[in-house]
Amino acid sequence: MFQLFRKYRSVLQFILIFMGSYFIFSILYSWYLSVSENSNYYPDFFTHLVALQSEAVIEFFGYSSKIMIHPNEPSLKLYVNKVFLARIIEGCNSISIIILFTSFILSFFAKFKVTFLFIFAGAVLIYIANILRIVILAIGIYEYPQYTSFLHTIVFPLIIYGTVFILWVFWVRLFSKNIVDEKAV
Repeated sequence: MFQLFRKYRSVLQFILIFMGSYFIFSILYSWYLSVSENSNYYPDFFTHLVALQSEAVIEFFGYSSKIMIHPNEPSLKLYVNKVFLARIIEGCNSISIIILFTSFILSFFAKFKVTFLFIFAGAVLIYIANILRIVILAIGIYEYPQYTSFLHTIVFPLIIYGTVFILWVFWVRLFSKNIVDEKAV
């Protein structure tokens, strides 16, 4: 049994670190959301911030944009040129995706500074990609309403999950190189 554990040690270590960190971060995020219910930001600070930043980027591209509190649910309504196009909900703030990304990176932990900097830089890139996907979706739906379903079900997830996947591949390749370099010494 012990030899079996030793044989699959790295796989088990990956699974335990990934699931453990994902569980801990998810609990902390749930706590944050419950605390946010009584804050000045609606539905929560990060979702509100993402909505404001999406509005600003849409306006940067020359469109009129406005966000408004949804009267019946915890979301913000996004308008482009006075046309209601989308709801920005808590799931649109990229925090859950950043938690997933971080848990994976921690599972391939390298030196603390390198790992921390990569997680920080990756989280920033994911956050920016998330803003851009909301902007692309909103402008895309405004300009091409006949492609709403395609934009929301294919393009929208492809942007954010594609970004995460590329960052993961980069990290694993970088991490694998470090492992080989350390063994060669």
